[in-house]
Amino acid sequence: MSLLMKIRKSSLSSLSIFSFQSFFTTLPHFSGEKKETSSFIHPTAVVHPNAIIGQDVSIGPFCTIGSSARLGNGCQLYPLSHIFGNSELGEHCVLMTGAVVGDNLPGQTVLGCNNIIGHHAVVGVKCQDMKYQPGEECFLDVGNNNEIREHASIHRSSKSSDRTVIGDSNLIMGSCHIAHDCKIGNNNIFANNTLLAGHVVVEVSQDVPKYTMVAGERAELRGLNFEGLCRRGFTVSEIKSLRMAYRKIFMRVDVNNVGFEECLTEVEQDENLSKVPAVCSMVQSIRDSLAENRRGICKFRQWSRL
Repeated sequence: MSLLMKIRKSSLSSLSIFSFQSFFTTLPHFSGEKKETSSFIHPTAVVHPNAIIGQDVSIGPFCTIGSSARLGNGCQLYPLSHIFGNSELGEHCVLMTGAVVGDNLPGQTVLGCNNIIGHHAVVGVKCQDMKYQPGEECFLDVGNNNEIREHASIHRSSKSSDRTVIGDSNLIMGSCHIAHDCKIGNNNIFANNTLLAGHVVVEVSQDVPKYTMVAGERAELRGLNFEGLCRRGFTVSEIKSLRMAYRKIFMRVDVNNVGFEECLTEVEQDENLSKVPAVCSMVQSIRDSLAENRRGICKFRQWSRL
């Protein structure tokens, strides 16, 4: 008996090693090589026959795909990732190791295209609202080009009449939590461990001028977004000009003697600043926000001479 168990253990180890090595050396989407087959499904993956799998899909070892799942073309599932319930993935979505999408609940989880679900992230599962009634439909809609990093959690809605919504091109960093019925727009960055309770809507009540940052429960202007400007390829000269314009508009020590309109005009008529397109764009964004039927710009701190 001991010898038999030893032989079986040795054979299983060899099979596992062979399977993983085979997966990583022959899988086209992970290795960059092209293969004639339209999709790759590892022998250890459990894929329900009713699941709809697109072309050029890669499903790694020990993955699980439920009966109501639909995967768009070019999706990649790394080992031990899972898709449950009525879940739909657009084209070229990637599930890293341990990621979970969907839940065996009434309702639906929908992901757009080019989304990355990080290691052990959980997206589209049952909410933690005690008012949720078992058996009621619940929903999550995720847009395109989002990166949801490791150990993040995003829950479905708490009732059939609502839904949790994530827009496009958001970066949701590690261990963030977005609870039931939240509404997230586009191009947001959530730093590590950011936690949103249920029914949170991420927006500001008034416009934010171009190239600036805001913070606070009621968004307040906190300066230029220097990091973002650098990432977008703005030159040192452009950033210096933007900083000078920002100071002239929002950080004047003679604010009690000069009106806001005069501050904008001064920047527009400045011999040097008026020739910088980025400065003109920022000033125009402010003027657009102050136009009729617009909400105006967000709060900013008034500076005064001590």
